[in-house]
Amino acid sequence: MAADDHEFGGQHTDIKLEIVEKYLQRYSAALHTWCDAVWYIDAFAGTGSRTVRVKAKEGDLFEEPAPEYVEQRRGSAKIALDIDPPFDRLVFMDAKPKHIAALKALKASYPGRDIDVVRGDANDLIQKEIKWDGWKKTRAVMFLDPYGMEVEWDTLRLIADTKAIDVWYLFSLSGLYRQAARDMSKIDATKERALTRMLGTDAWKSELYSPIPPAIDLLGSLEREDVRQRAADVAGLERYVRDRLAQIFPKVLDPWPLPPKERPQRFSLFCAISNPSPKAIRLAEDFGRSIMRSR
Repeated sequence: MAADDHEFGGQHTDIKLEIVEKYLQRYSAALHTWCDAVWYIDAFAGTGSRTVRVKAKEGDLFEEPAPEYVEQRRGSAKIALDIDPPFDRLVFMDAKPKHIAALKALKASYPGRDIDVVRGDANDLIQKEIKWDGWKKTRAVMFLDPYGMEVEWDTLRLIADTKAIDVWYLFSLSGLYRQAARDMSKIDATKERALTRMLGTDAWKSELYSPIPPAIDLLGSLEREDVRQRAADVAGLERYVRDRLAQIFPKVLDPWPLPPKERPQRFSLFCAISNPSPKAIRLAEDFGRSIMRSR
């Protein structure tokens, strides 16, 4: 494998990128008709491509057997660069030097395009740079596809405050239900801080967990002390995250479950709209319905 290869994902990655690409195409075509500048921002851009290992296939009556092979597919940054009409500016962020080197090479293959490649922690970069008067005349789509649970609530809140950015956010439900254990006593201080930083409140401790009365034995003695257990199942956790996002974004579309048929569900792909105008919300809803019909 080459030094800049980026091998990750599975079926859910293909679906995620397909959905985002369809949205970007519709968004760019619609907004370029009236907006001064239309941007794309990728906060965890990777290398711009991804290496996919295709498993070997056994032969049957109709097909020859096929050995395992490796192929290169477009990542989110390359997909955004291929959108037509093109985005006026593209910003690619990543913390890994190897990824930054690959993104700079990708930028060099698109001479004349306005492309910024920025190395650093996405939360720090966004929180320091997002406040800008130019959002009044600029619109953008931001893709938040973290490697885990890195996206902080303060980052989301500042994005929402721009009133100019549509956000696609791949949320790790599996990360949430691993951190938010069924038994609250198993959540240590580190996990508690991580959950609060991601959800933007410590109210999750009372909103997701309910006290379980202590058991009493035949002699009337308490068998154990009070415990708190998570009442929300995976679907309940997804609803909770959506409700939290809806407190800061004027519109949050129904999330796409990823992978679609795998249980328990591992990811939710959210689209949150920061522009409160009815026109912007209708447009986003139309895009979402169109994508659903096309899948």
